[in-house]
Amino acid sequence: MATVDINADLGEGETVTPTDLAVLDAVTSASVACGFHAGSPQMMRDSASACLDRGVVIGAHISFRDRAGFGRRRLPFEHAQLVADIVEQCAILEDVVATVGGKVSFVKPHGALYNSMGSDPAAAASVVEAVSGHGPWVLLAQPGTVVVDLARRAGLTVILEGFPDRGYLADGRLASRDEAGALVSNDAIVAERALSLVRRGGVVALDGAWTPVEADTICIHGDAPGAARTARTVRAALDADGVVVASFINPATPP
Repeated sequence: MATVDINADLGEGETVTPTDLAVLDAVTSASVACGFHAGSPQMMRDSASACLDRGVVIGAHISFRDRAGFGRRRLPFEHAQLVADIVEQCAILEDVVATVGGKVSFVKPHGALYNSMGSDPAAAASVVEAVSGHGPWVLLAQPGTVVVDLARRAGLTVILEGFPDRGYLADGRLASRDEAGALVSNDAIVAERALSLVRRGGVVALDGAWTPVEADTICIHGDAPGAARTARTVRAALDADGVVVASFINPATPP
């Protein structure tokens, strides 16, 4: 029986919106912004409460220290400082989430840091050291990227992530956001691609080639236009096809 998690990013605006809540109704895990690219203590608290109300597992959405660029700029870094920044973000979110009775169960880098850890061994080493030293020992990452083997050798659980609303290159990398076809906005196509990731283990790339993509979780971008409708459509398609949608972590007993 096929099983998959659906994740979304959360806490990147000024307040928790009806769209955020609707997305949460369809997903099983959510990574909450920790303040470096977006978010605030109040936003973290409100986001965590909304997750707990729905049994959605909470993760730390870490980034480069870049609020001005929303964490989408690859900034120069020193290893020790990046490790410290990641640990600080996880600790901030953990403290806030604890005030509403929750726990942080995974880490998912955002934007430029996510891309960097996939292609730059130095960035990958910083992320792995921070998550290994601080916890929670579960990292979301794109399959086939530099960080995966490094994280597994360090003893981390790696949850492989697929993106039904993003275009892929033939080598399995995500297409740059400014490339034609990089952003998939048609809900029916996004749902079809989600099913393809789960049932067939891949998607058709921008050049028409079949691209294998191993996915333990599929991401719905919560800040995309129509995110709530897309999340509902994807969840309904998976449910209708008999796919079990469940978090990779039991929310009652996180590590």
